[in-house]
This record gives sequence, structure tokens and C-alpha cells, in this order.
Amino acid sequence: MRDAIVIGGGIAGMSAAWRLRHSDVLVLEGSNRIGGRLRSERRGAYWLNWGGHVFGGEGSFADKLLKEVGVDALNLQGSFAALAYKGKVLNDGNVNFYPFRLPISWSARWEIVKAGIKVMRAVNAYGKVNKPRKGEDYRVRQQRIYDFMADKTFSEFTGPLSEEADAFFRPTVSRSSGDPEEISAGAGVGYFLLVWDKSSGLARNIVGGAATLPQAIAHTLGDKVKLGAEVLEVIQHRDHVEVTYKSDGKEVTEQARYAVITTPAAITHRITKNLDPLVHDALGKIQYGHYVSGAFLTNETGRRPWDSVYAYCTPQRSFNIAFNMSNLVRTMESERQPGSSFMVFSPAKLARDLINLPDEKVLEIYRKDLEEVFPGFGSLVVEQSVQKFHLGLAYCFPGRNKLQPLLMRTPRRIYLAGDYLGSWYTETAIQTGLLAGEDINSKLYTDTLLPSNGFSY
Repeated sequence: MRDAIVIGGGIAGMSAAWRLRHSDVLVLEGSNRIGGRLRSERRGAYWLNWGGHVFGGEGSFADKLLKEVGVDALNLQGSFAALAYKGKVLNDGNVNFYPFRLPISWSARWEIVKAGIKVMRAVNAYGKVNKPRKGEDYRVRQQRIYDFMADKTFSEFTGPLSEEADAFFRPTVSRSSGDPEEISAGAGVGYFLLVWDKSSGLARNIVGGAATLPQAIAHTLGDKVKLGAEVLEVIQHRDHVEVTYKSDGKEVTEQARYAVITTPAAITHRITKNLDPLVHDALGKIQYGHYVSGAFLTNETGRRPWDSVYAYCTPQRSFNIAFNMSNLVRTMESERQPGSSFMVFSPAKLARDLINLPDEKVLEIYRKDLEEVFPGFGSLVVEQSVQKFHLGLAYCFPGRNKLQPLLMRTPRRIYLAGDYLGSWYTETAIQTGLLAGEDINSKLYTDTLLPSNGFSY
């Protein structure tokens, strides 16, 4: 019998496995690559990226893991608040004055100002709620965040908006893969804090791309990681866990003292048996949205307006945000080198419109919009690729706060980990994975002591 089995090779699973690396652990990953929704590939000094890409700063769980594994990450220096709308690109000045610099009607400007004041006040309140308090358990903080403005949607909070005014807010809110009509008001406000205040938590990129971290962990684990292993069922017994998976066309059953399940909540709900019924029911209520992303490598030889920008908000396009993934490289150069790397991101309704189209058609749509935002961009592209995630991100809907106490129940043999358990995305995934691994290590150690000390359950 193994000490532990980790189900899922995304960053949550690899974080748990890192903590368990000195034990008899097996990682089962259904696909043919490690990283899950962290997907990146190196291209010389650059990297193409299709998934999660920002990580916590100094003192975070991500920071701790990065240092232990020996992977470099740097603070982002570029602007998070650039805007490309109706043929105009803004990447400097106070964002509060953006509505008066855009080619929109005066009525829309005043709508934006009125709704913007409400959002700014809520962001200030959210910042206080989000701030950790000395000595408090992270679960208490997370519950407080989920409880903030949890009873209405973001659209209900702002009130009805015209199409022009709505376009100013929708791209930021829907980054979570939920639209403003679906996501809770508090979660939508939290996204504005993330964009407006880099010190709020997630503002670092991994040098070489996000997937460098899970891949480095997998390299250390070696043959403890099994790819192409689709887990079919996880059964919790009194003194062990039984995991059945399919590999090379055959069904295999393994037993372990403990298991960490890091798959999306919908999959975890489907494969688990004998889980606490209330926890199992809560897993089934977590809501996910699609997202589609495109990665582009370019070959320009001189400076470009986007060099000092990390993220462009792009209302009323096929993607709602464009990331300059080479911005970090720009900050490390003494002289501007040729080329750039871009990622465009389509969540929620934008993803629903694209996800069933052929990749070639999606890229055609993306290229057209990129050309309109950055004239001449299309002639610079030397490589392009699309990634589709049907279970993109779990978004926070009104009432999501009521599920959290159930998901945080003390586990028996099966531990849950993943970004759906909190509001800090990669940080939540890493945090829940590391803590699950640490708790299992503690129990494994205790298990070895009990027999010799004559204790029993």
C-alpha cells in the first residue's frame, strides 16, 4: 500500500506531491503533460503561454514553493491598466480619466463615472476585507472574502448600463470565466483591486513560463509521476483509499493511506465515492466557465508601444484582454531584442462563442482583432496556437460563500486541493496543495508512532 496518491498533475497536485516527495507517493495525470491549466512553452528568450501566469509575491505560498524548488520569478513592471477601445489605445495617465479620453457619448461617460465611483468605494472596502489579520487562520480570511457582497451579482450592484458603459467594466469582471450577470458583486470588485493594485497579491511571472514550476517538480519526482492515467473512481474506506484508473487501455487499482484530489470540482464530484455527503454535494454546486486563449510569437526588430505594458483591456473584441508575455523579458534586457510573445484570453460568453469553432477559425478571428488594436501586428506573427479549456475557472456566484464551510471540513482519507477552494487562483491552488501534503506527512509520521506506543484508534 502506498503512502499517498495525488490525482491531477496541475499546480495544486504538484504542490501536494512536492510536500510528499520523500514518501511513497504516486501522481496520476490523465493528459500527456504536466501543468494542467498552467501551460507554457519556451521559445528562446520568450515563452508562449495559454493559461494561468501570475503568482503571489514575497511571503506567499507560491514564493515559498518557488524558492524551495529553485525556480525564478520576478515582479511585473509593466502597466496592468492599458485600454484599447474603439480605435484608441490608452496606457498612461490616471485610469479614472479614461472615460473622458475615449470616443464615447457623454451619457456613457457619466454612466461610467457613476458606476466607477461605486466600484472604487467597494474596492476600498474589499481591500480591507482581503487584508490578512495577524494570527488568523487562512480559512477565516477566505470565508470573510467570500461573504463580501455575496448576495447579488456584479450587474445588480452596478445597475443597468448602456452597451458603451458596460464595455468599460465587463472585460475586468469576466476574467473569472463568469459574466457580470453571473459573478458575485464581491468577486467582481476583487478583480478591480487585482488590476488597480499590484500589491494586492498576484503580480509576478515565472522566468521561462508558468509551466516551468510544475515541470521542475515533476522532474524531481521522476517515475512517481504517471501521465496518461485517467482516474475513474476514488473510494474512501476506513483505513485506506482505493483508486482505479485507466492506463494504456487497462484498468489498474492502487491502494494508499491517503489521497489528494486536485481535479476541477466537477470531476472530483464525479469520481469520488464515500465522501462526506455534504462535501460531495457542495462539489457538485461549484460553477465553471469556459475559456479560450491564443498564443502568438512575433519577430519585430525594434521597439513597440506595447513594450512597457503587461495587460491591455480590449472591450468588445473576441478576447477581453491581451497580455504581453514578453514584458518581463523587456525589464531584464540592456538592449531591446527582436520579437515578442502575446497571449489573448476569451472567457465566459466570449469563450462560448469560440470554443466549438476550429482552431484555424479562432486564430483568424484573433488575428483580425489584434491587427485592429495593433496595426501591422499580423505581418509580425511567426507562430500561433489556440488552447481551449471547457472547465476553465470556477467563478464565484451569489451564494458561493455558503459552500465554503462544507469544502473546508476536516478530511478523513481524501483531501481536496485546487483553485476552486479560494479566491487567489494560482496562490489558492499552491496553498491547498502544500497544506494537504503537509497534513498527510504529519499523519503518516503519527501512524508510524502509534503501534510502537501501544495506542490505537
